[in-house]
Amino acid sequence: MAHGTLRGVNLTGWLTFEPWVTPEPFARTGCVDEAQLIKALGVEAYHNLVKAHRSSFIQSSDFVSIAARGFNAARISVPWYVFDEEAADTPYVSCIAELDKALEWAEELGLHVIFVLAVNPGLPDGLDDQPGGAPRTRISGEKSLSILHKLALHYAHRSGFYGIEVADEVKPRVRKGFKLTDGIPGHLLRNYYRRAYEAIRSVAGEEPVVILPDGGWPQGFRRFMSQQSYQNVWLDAHLDKPCEGIDCSGPRGVQQLIDKNEAYLKTSASGGLPVMVGKWSASLPNINGAMTAEGRIALERIYTSGQLKVYNTCPAWFFQTWKTSAFLAAWDARVALATFERGMLE
Repeated sequence: MAHGTLRGVNLTGWLTFEPWVTPEPFARTGCVDEAQLIKALGVEAYHNLVKAHRSSFIQSSDFVSIAARGFNAARISVPWYVFDEEAADTPYVSCIAELDKALEWAEELGLHVIFVLAVNPGLPDGLDDQPGGAPRTRISGEKSLSILHKLALHYAHRSGFYGIEVADEVKPRVRKGFKLTDGIPGHLLRNYYRRAYEAIRSVAGEEPVVILPDGGWPQGFRRFMSQQSYQNVWLDAHLDKPCEGIDCSGPRGVQQLIDKNEAYLKTSASGGLPVMVGKWSASLPNINGAMTAEGRIALERIYTSGQLKVYNTCPAWFFQTWKTSAFLAAWDARVALATFERGMLE
């Protein structure tokens, strides 16, 4: 187990297509999601596209660059059809071979890997049109638990295997005033988290971290899965889509946003579990349209620097994401963090 903060990047858009990461396949076909892409291309052409993308988008050289830039970890979103058995009789392509290679590359460089099962309890389909949105998932809780069990068994005791996150994006049903929001009831989500913990621990022991997304509900897991009864459990806060209610056209607004993120993490951590930041970016909301590109870059640098200072107190953080085909300035780590010295990341 590593000591100190894990400083990493997400490898979003590698094992599943994400339109905001690689829009080219979607632009050519007029499709808006992967399901439409399959229908438009046909299964055989889709399979060929997926295989070509996976072999070229992330390679061993990416892991070398990740390590060289001062990162020590990667967070990899794993689709439910990761194993051949799950992919059989579906139009999807399994990816366990790619995961095996990724872990080998990571281990050669001393990097740590967190696998994230890309299921999204309580979240409707079609919400992946924004940066950081989740892939399409519609499988049962029982099937999710089975895949977590198989994934933990497959990578148990590997040196680069740091932990598993039991879901990616979740949307708990919470009370706001006199109304309940849409989403998965809190007791069902907690039950899934407990069962996922047991599924992983039964085959991988107590060393891998079991990570639970907080679903934007920082106060919802107080006194949940206490460290007296459960070992190595973290919550995950996603802070890549900042609050729209703050004017970030100047340094004062940017600092307010940083303070808001810090307060969120303190609220989440008050429940007793360590809290990591699974997704964050340099993207700022509510920027004056008349601002120059240089002005925006300066504010994004202030925002990024402030976030790093806050998140380095967490057990782990992962920038969203490592690479995009268009080098999106606020979302591509090769651009957003390029001007930060290695020592600033550490």
